[in-house]
Amino acid sequence: MSRLGAQLLSTHLRTATPKLPLLRANVRPVFEVRFYSEIMSGSGKLKPAARVSGQKQDVWSIINEAAAASPQQPIVNMGQGFFGYNPPPFILDAAKDALDRVECNQYSPTKGRPRLKKAIADAYSPFWGRKIDPETEVTITTGANEGMLSAFMAFIEPEDEVIIFEPFFDQYISNIEMPGGKIVYVPMHPPATGATKTSSAAEWTIDFDELERAITPRTKMIVLNTPHNPVGKVFSKDELQRIGDLCVKNEIIILSDEVYDRLYYVPFTRISRLSPEIERLTITVGSAGKNFYATGWRVGWLMGPADLIKYVSAAHTRICYSSVSPLQEACAVGFEQADAKGFWDETIKDMKAKMDRFNEVWDELGMPYSEPEGGYFVLVNMKKVKVPEDYPFPPHVASRPRDFKLAWFLIQEVGVAAIPPTEFYTAKNAHMAEDYIRFAVCKDDDVLEEAKRRLRGLKKYME
Repeated sequence: MSRLGAQLLSTHLRTATPKLPLLRANVRPVFEVRFYSEIMSGSGKLKPAARVSGQKQDVWSIINEAAAASPQQPIVNMGQGFFGYNPPPFILDAAKDALDRVECNQYSPTKGRPRLKKAIADAYSPFWGRKIDPETEVTITTGANEGMLSAFMAFIEPEDEVIIFEPFFDQYISNIEMPGGKIVYVPMHPPATGATKTSSAAEWTIDFDELERAITPRTKMIVLNTPHNPVGKVFSKDELQRIGDLCVKNEIIILSDEVYDRLYYVPFTRISRLSPEIERLTITVGSAGKNFYATGWRVGWLMGPADLIKYVSAAHTRICYSSVSPLQEACAVGFEQADAKGFWDETIKDMKAKMDRFNEVWDELGMPYSEPEGGYFVLVNMKKVKVPEDYPFPPHVASRPRDFKLAWFLIQEVGVAAIPPTEFYTAKNAHMAEDYIRFAVCKDDDVLEEAKRRLRGLKKYME
């Protein structure tokens, strides 16, 4: 620490801690010297835990840095998967009404407000082909992410193995590592012709021999994501059956991340419905944020057999006790009224239209992409884009795979932000996606049109 830094810190300690001057004269300098020493050495009581220290700069901060530095302002944000528009009025009105009710501004029961649990059970029972018990088979969480953390905390002990498919939702990693789990990665293989022609996201495939070899006696859980982020793949019934059969054979819990379950453009199968044996092992994850265009509400849920859900609920109670009361009530109304208002069908129709509208620009440019089967992300193969060899990338971007350079280049040269998907890979398999870029289409149509206008500027950089 510099002398000036030490002086500023000493001044802060004197002014920000009223009781400090009351200490004996020889106490404060000892405290301050030790404080400075621990900051400078990174050791002692101020040393961070291994789970959060030494992490490389994440993709979100890199993209934000690029956006701030770009001469193309304002940036068109096609990166993060948040919606560019509000939930429908009937859901917003329900949230406003809930704020006027005393009980909706106080703690919810730790497992969730009864009205929301019932609404979810009623909404999903037809898909399950039986009545879901809202008291024992549903628990409400603070977003789907906290729900998944609760599931990992409930079942994963140190050195237990969890299989995830690459590319993966990045939060899986930290959530599994927190309880000491060991992650085993199995890649989804992109289509061999991905750089030369547009193909279905279905062509991103699993090598089932590879999957079976990844299973060991310590495999405790497998994480499935369908519809998939970022690929847009909806796993077929046959693929799900093969995964489910392996889990039954080896007694492996299935955490099925189905947060995009209302956005599918091909037939969608829920793995828990394939057989009673598979259902017994499956915890299904849902998200009101994805369902109702409200990612900031942080309302999620987990459904599954009572003898699994009770432990997830116990972990959730210790993590955050309960979730936001008025927004739970609004989500309950959303489920109660969505069918009557035709909301689910409209959601699919609108998002598919946005996807088609945006992807027109890639057809114009002759740039291939993976046609999504669900969700609101599209992976575009940019192998044809040639970045100048002497382009001035900052060191922390120059050292990353090609897709990070492409993402930085897009922001600087055409003013469109997108996400490099190798962030969702291990270093070993990052080469599979280094020519791809992920775009989120859950934006207003005028934003999509402006993004297309700007992206046409890539023509001069293409072979």
